[in-house]
Amino acid sequence: MSDKEFYYTISQNTVAEFKDRGSRFLAYAYPIQSTEEFKNYLQQLKKEHPKAVHHCFAYRIGLDENNFRSGDDGEPSGTAGRPILGQIDSKGLTNVLVVVVRYFGGTLLGVPGLINAYKTATAMALQLTPIVRKAVEINYVLQFDYTQMNEVMMLVKKYNCTVIEQEAQLFCKMILGVPLNRQEEFLYKVNELRGVEVNKI
Repeated sequence: MSDKEFYYTISQNTVAEFKDRGSRFLAYAYPIQSTEEFKNYLQQLKKEHPKAVHHCFAYRIGLDENNFRSGDDGEPSGTAGRPILGQIDSKGLTNVLVVVVRYFGGTLLGVPGLINAYKTATAMALQLTPIVRKAVEINYVLQFDYTQMNEVMMLVKKYNCTVIEQEAQLFCKMILGVPLNRQEEFLYKVNELRGVEVNKI
């Protein structure tokens, strides 16, 4: 899977609500890049919904298929996190987090009812956000003299690189995400610039 040049993710945060027998399931979908972001969003939702009984989640990050997690947060095992992850995977998405916040309505839904509720709430949230295709990027660090900023920026734009971090003093440092399918051309052009040091991260 990692030799793919593109991946699919969601373009913005969304929220959807599903109700079943008095219980409310609020599904929050977020595009994320790291587990740090996951932790921040989860904490934020726990603060926003202190009276909710469960904050169940699933996320998938990256393209190696190994960076994912799901959590049932006290619901019966396999009834919440796994159905949420199942929806992310059925759409072929990555770099996505979904947290479903549940308010208990007094009636037990049983295992099939819970699986259906978490699955449906997640599906609704993911339907509300446009799915976008993004280039798989390889990260590089560039170091160069300030006078070369224009030349470097021209290449960044030409090859659709993402500027992840930038420090500009007399000597500049830039961390870039270079699209996998433009990597060779980009490196060839950067190496033509005198005094620009480029290293893969």
